[in-house]
Amino acid sequence: MMAPVNRFKAALAAGQPQIGLWVALASANVAELLGHCGYDWLLIDGEHAPNDVPLMQAQLQAMQSGGAHPVVRIPVGEVWMVKQVLDIGAQTVMVPMVETAEEAALMARAMCYPPEGIRGMGAALARVSRFGMDGDYVATANAQVCLLVQVESVRALENLDAICAVPGVDGVFIGPADLSADMGFPGQSGAPQVQAAIADAMARIVASGKAAGILVGGAEAGRAALAQGARFVAVGSDVGVLRQGAMALRAAVDGR
Repeated sequence: MMAPVNRFKAALAAGQPQIGLWVALASANVAELLGHCGYDWLLIDGEHAPNDVPLMQAQLQAMQSGGAHPVVRIPVGEVWMVKQVLDIGAQTVMVPMVETAEEAALMARAMCYPPEGIRGMGAALARVSRFGMDGDYVATANAQVCLLVQVESVRALENLDAICAVPGVDGVFIGPADLSADMGFPGQSGAPQVQAAIADAMARIVASGKAAGILVGGAEAGRAALAQGARFVAVGSDVGVLRQGAMALRAAVDGR
């Protein structure tokens, strides 16, 4: 059996907007529930959430019955981390804090088997090939992996055009929170200077032909990002949805 078609990658290539949600509660039950809520993609966060490889695998398994495509964010751009999340079944990987074209190129090589890349040939031991039962997986996997790199620093924006030009990078994701801090506005991603930098970055990513992505807070901001040219937009997180919903429900009881 061949590697499954990566419908998220195909949708990005076709210019179809993809609406997502961050998943940070490290719960297979939460991931399964959200997988049935109509989102195009869900981000399993390994950078800031308490996730390890077994927990990520459990969430990938839980999401199989739903309609959302899983994206796994690794903690840092290390080749061995890419290898591990691909082997547990991720097809789309997000790498945080990419600042140079060289870093992006290394991650692109990590995503693919030789001769195109440097991914280790261990699929026969892994969930991704149904533990060796899918004999054609290795021969077809390279075409179905999808690499998203995050630009979230002043240095990354300085190198943005070169990062966008790297073969094997499918999408470039702007990280407003870290970018605002690096620009001297921690916790103020809405500052005019930060928003101007984001708008400029978005335009440059779109002009390069790569898919542009961003994390925003809420539906209105999501629509605005799509209007700017973003192709994959996360509009919130499981933590935020739970917190806001719980607080609103409690307040509604007696107006507190």
